[in-house]
Amino acid sequence: MYFDELNISDELLDALDAMNFEVCSPIQEKAIPEIINGHDLMGIAQTGTGKTAAYLLPVLDALSHGNYPQDAVNCIIMAPTRELAQQIDQQVEGFGYYLDGVSSVAVYGGNDGARFEQERRGLELGASIIIATPGRLISHLNGGHIDLKKTSFFILDEADRMLDMGFYDDIMKIASYLSEDRQTIMFSATMPANIQKLASNILRNPVEVKIAVSKPAEKIKQQAYVCYDGMKDRIVEKVLSADSLDRVILFASSKMKVKELNITLKRKGFNVGAMHSDLVQREREDVMLAFKNRRINILIATDIVSRGIDIDDIQMVINYDVPRDPEDYVHRIGRTARANREGQAVTLVTPKGWNDLLKIERLIEKEIPKPDLPEGCGEKPTISKSSASKRTPGRHGGKGRHNKRGKSHHDKPQKPSSNSKQSKVNT
Repeated sequence: MYFDELNISDELLDALDAMNFEVCSPIQEKAIPEIINGHDLMGIAQTGTGKTAAYLLPVLDALSHGNYPQDAVNCIIMAPTRELAQQIDQQVEGFGYYLDGVSSVAVYGGNDGARFEQERRGLELGASIIIATPGRLISHLNGGHIDLKKTSFFILDEADRMLDMGFYDDIMKIASYLSEDRQTIMFSATMPANIQKLASNILRNPVEVKIAVSKPAEKIKQQAYVCYDGMKDRIVEKVLSADSLDRVILFASSKMKVKELNITLKRKGFNVGAMHSDLVQREREDVMLAFKNRRINILIATDIVSRGIDIDDIQMVINYDVPRDPEDYVHRIGRTARANREGQAVTLVTPKGWNDLLKIERLIEKEIPKPDLPEGCGEKPTISKSSASKRTPGRHGGKGRHNKRGKSHHDKPQKPSSNSKQSKVNT
């Protein structure tokens, strides 16, 4: 389906046209008409399927052309991390470029007092859309800086991640400030029991839209090195030295391991930076900007950047630890081989992580090659079926305009520009 076959305004179509977006993704085709018709919605779709545009486009259109109060917060969008909140704010700016009367403010934690005060002033001046992390919004509500009584749209993006981070009570508290006749939209990559409980508490007769978990791109060359823990650092050093790599993300399972790897690889002469939750907001922004601008070649990170953050031209993703949740593996390696490029994904697997690797292979319906270890790293261990079975399982967590639009692909919309071509809005 083309965007101009949807019941959205010419101003939005002009913005999409300027960004050379033409064809709806499956989640957009299914969700946008339901949101336009005023239904609560439960969307099951992973990052990269276009879910952000699926809720932003109809809500922006409604706020620009509907009878909504100009002196009220009309839409609250909740996000699990400050990075995703910033990204959504950028997309509001891009999609709403030609719209009148729609403004947005992003509020998120991890900043100093000056940032909080700036947010407070922005909220008191007024904005039709607030994009917020749960804890930060609670702080502003407690301070009396924001009134949600007239809010018409309540949106939760990556709801499963918010619950994983312990925000269930915060979300319910925020919902208690909202009008009962609001429209609520939830998106989640998975549908575990806690998400079903949240949905039953805040959604009213929702329409459910589900897009199956996609498999990793075919152009990702996947491989797993079976090793012992003590071999991992040497393998990483060999892998990073073997090719001309200047765009690598190295994922580790804990912020402590991220810090250790950052020190180790710097001592080995690699140009690295670390991204984890102990950094203050300015430090995190500086690291991400340095990586995007190629001042840092290797980004060592926890899963904070595995979903929802768009970084172009990633040549390789290395999993220092096997993700416990198979879908996290798909999210992680999905940072490479984007826009039809080629990429590599290397996973380090100890005997302890073997069963988690088997879960990944079942999810992606593909056996991951397990080559010999790089030269000088020793012999890989032999894992028997009996020893693997002793492993405790991990958690499981139309207007007739479509002949004008472009043909190629980007993930993250910017302000309208004619410098690139793309066909789907995958945000």
